[in-house]
Amino acid sequence: MSSDPLATRLIGELVARGLTVATCESLTGGLVGATLTGVPGASAAYRGGLVTYASDLKGTLAGVDPAWISSHGVINARTAEMMAAGCGRVCGADLGLSCTGVAGPDPQDGEPVGTVYVCARLACPDRSPDHRGDPVRLDLSGDRWAIRDQTVSAVLQAGLRVVAGTS
Repeated sequence: MSSDPLATRLIGELVARGLTVATCESLTGGLVGATLTGVPGASAAYRGGLVTYASDLKGTLAGVDPAWISSHGVINARTAEMMAAGCGRVCGADLGLSCTGVAGPDPQDGEPVGTVYVCARLACPDRSPDHRGDPVRLDLSGDRWAIRDQTVSAVLQAGLRVVAGTS
């Protein structure tokens, strides 16, 4: 099996810029990190990841505000943003990538299957805010595996957009 082209591009861009990356995943259960580490030489950029599948782990591991989770659930833009910032901080990475959403078969937090939020967040204080990356809502379709696969691609694309803004 060959490396994912998006992951290969992202690792290449990170290495070229001397940046590192970490991941915080929910519905993908580690697939983003696995996809990134499938790239030869990924260790030059990939610091590590958090798999926060259970809602409470988003708070304890990634630093998502538990009061926010209690009031708003975990399927939203702000949670994705806090997850991305949290994994960057915890893993000591320049770029944090996150995803939270509903792969199915049942809705969660009042959100239908296929609702996903991804975020790529630069932790570099010398970057302008518009290069830090904003959460993106996706409305995906397909079965559980299709939604998870589309989410991995969306996270990698979000990372590429943010890293491209660092030139």
